Amino acid sequence: MIEENIIVGEGSEYPLNGKLTLPSEASSPVPAVVLVHGSGPSNMDAKVGNNSFFKELAHGLAAQGIASIRYDKRTKVYGRKMIRNTAMSVKEETVEDAVQAAELLRNDNRIATDRIYIIGHSMGGMLAPRIDAEGGNFAGIIIMAGSPRTLEQIMISQNEEALKSINKLLKWVVKKQISSLNAKFSNLYSLTDEQAMNTKLMGNIRAYYLKEMGEHPARQYLEVLNKPVLIMQGDSDLQVSVEKDYNAYKALLDGNPHVTFKLYSGLNHLFMPYVYNQILKARQEYNKPQHIQPQVIQDIANWIQR
Repeated sequence: MIEENIIVGEGSEYPLNGKLTLPSEASSPVPAVVLVHGSGPSNMDAKVGNNSFFKELAHGLAAQGIASIRYDKRTKVYGRKMIRNTAMSVKEETVEDAVQAAELLRNDNRIATDRIYIIGHSMGGMLAPRIDAEGGNFAGIIIMAGSPRTLEQIMISQNEEALKSINKLLKWVVKKQISSLNAKFSNLYSLTDEQAMNTKLMGNIRAYYLKEMGEHPARQYLEVLNKPVLIMQGDSDLQVSVEKDYNAYKALLDGNPHVTFKLYSGLNHLFMPYVYNQILKARQEYNKPQHIQPQVIQDIANWIQR
């Protein structure tokens, strides 16, 4: 393979370092993917613990004749500056950069411009249909460990799951904290934008961030989508669930001939074999160096090259 340094958003307020990964022996323009991060600050390799999810995915796809572009997430590089913006939303954090990355690929004559796809992981998967609609204009959408639910609904589920693993002495304290947060969530959409911008939910996360994202739900875009979609999930994922997320996609898109579903036994949020299967041990889980199951990369390649 060939890897080249690139800059997403060059000349803008938020230029981001990245990598363009290409198959080494391509004799004609090749298909390509834009890799879009999940929640939180992340480098271009999507390094979680001792695993570099996007780097491994990019290299695996290059071996299958597919190019990719990955880049540092904006909040990883400019987090301190961005946190001062009370109107920050996923549009500034994620959507804009993914659209610019797609444009970089379209301007590269080594890329088949009609075969550019998006791979969104976790929250990136939730946002992938919106990115497509807001300028990405992809040939197809790949959602890895995403959800058609809102972010606050997922956070509520994760908190409820975490409660199951907390000892009884701490449970009542944590339960009270969770109840307080849930009450804030229930009031989220009754706030004006200005009120939401001035309301902190936890840490530096403002209500507006969740409100703006929730007002552009994935299902709004998926329901009218008429292009190929691949939805993938591991059944031992701690962040999203088969019942509430994977099956929710199936219910939403039931009968859509453009949608393909892939569920993998024993794989976690990074499509690697699960270790602990407890949400409170997620850090330990990802600290163990592992590899994406080869079948996952093969399935992506087969779907793109079908």
